Amino acid sequence: MEIVVADIGGTHARFALAEVSNGHVVHLGDPVKMATADHASLQTAWEAFGEIVGEALPKAGALAIAAPIRGEVIKLTNNPWIVRPGLIPEKLGLETHVVLNDFSAVAYAVGEVGDTHLQHLAGPDEALPKEGIVSVVGPGTGLGVAALYRKDGHSDVLATEGGHADFAPLDGIEDRILARLRAKHMRVSV
Repeated sequence: MEIVVADIGGTHARFALAEVSNGHVVHLGDPVKMATADHASLQTAWEAFGEIVGEALPKAGALAIAAPIRGEVIKLTNNPWIVRPGLIPEKLGLETHVVLNDFSAVAYAVGEVGDTHLQHLAGPDEALPKEGIVSVVGPGTGLGVAALYRKDGHSDVLATEGGHADFAPLDGIEDRILARLRAKHMRVSV
């Protein structure tokens, strides 16, 4: 089954066509990266992707959005787009779709890929545990955080909004950073 996959962030939206079989991606096409500032909405970016592809888009999609996924309205932190999940079938022409937090999507991917697709950055240089909790943290427009829980060969993901936690300085340098950022932004999150 062919689907459109989208990664919607504060600065960029990335779209690609993917072939899915038995719940697993078996082929991912070349991604198309667009500046969100160049498009008025998710719908106009989606339509621009369709023009780039040059053919009718599949009627199925998976959208990973850099925002809390709850309620009737999804508001991105650093992007003026507003996504109304209930209108996605009508606005994007989809018969079936899934919407999830972007770092939930990353955590699911971490649970699926083999160790050869992961690069060691810090901590013990060993394979990820087959059971237990794996923290998935990364920079983007904000700080993405999710937890991957593995047990008995099954994985579950817990989406978080850890990047929205308040910045808590631990020393004099961080106190000065907080003061400077607070003067401009009032609330300072990690």
